[in-house]
Amino acid sequence: MKIAVIGGTGLIGSQVVTDLRAAGHEAVPHSKSTGIDVISGQGLDDALRGADVVVNLTNSPTFDEASPAFFQTSMDNLLAAADRAGVGHFVILSIVGVDRVPELDYYKAKLLQEQILAAGPVPYSIVRATQFMDFMDAVLSWTADGDTVRLPATPIQPIASKDVARAVAEVAAGAPLNDIRSVAGPEVFTLDELGRITLSHKGDDRTVVTDPTAGMFAAVKGDVLTDKNAHLAPTRYTDWLS
Repeated sequence: MKIAVIGGTGLIGSQVVTDLRAAGHEAVPHSKSTGIDVISGQGLDDALRGADVVVNLTNSPTFDEASPAFFQTSMDNLLAAADRAGVGHFVILSIVGVDRVPELDYYKAKLLQEQILAAGPVPYSIVRATQFMDFMDAVLSWTADGDTVRLPATPIQPIASKDVARAVAEVAAGAPLNDIRSVAGPEVFTLDELGRITLSHKGDDRTVVTDPTAGMFAAVKGDVLTDKNAHLAPTRYTDWLS
């Protein structure tokens, strides 16, 4: 199949392209660097011409109250272009628990993206993934202060980006689900525990202090970022660190 991967040069997108090509598909990466703009619509008709499937992995440049507008406009433009091109399957990547954290603007925006896709004219699939292992350094940096990192004890189920990409590629190569498939890492940690494991592995002597008010994930209540019924990926966090 010919599969257009929008956002195909990023962390997940580049790996999705590699996986799809390895499976024998014609996967074509598209991004701003290749001349497309999902907000203005520039280049979308050319990018989707002849495509059997479109995978949208673009992301809002901000995680704040501006993010819903990005997903509204980008999805409207992409769905219209996909419909004109006769694309038979539209895939997006979302987040486990996205419908259960109304306190976070970004999660509300991603839920809006799902809703727009489900109401659109193209058969679809949604892949929801848990938190990426690859983002742990960024999470640590948000609340670092001198010799201390403050993190809440929010349960998370981290997944390696390569496992996310593999799941997205498998869904893209299959028939539209017209539904959601969730993927997650094989282990659940509290975020503060994961911070300690990460710093210890790196030989970083900073101290992780458990703080229920620290960082973006402080707004998350309970274990909504985990999913015991998800398809479990194979990569364990300590193996990924190594």
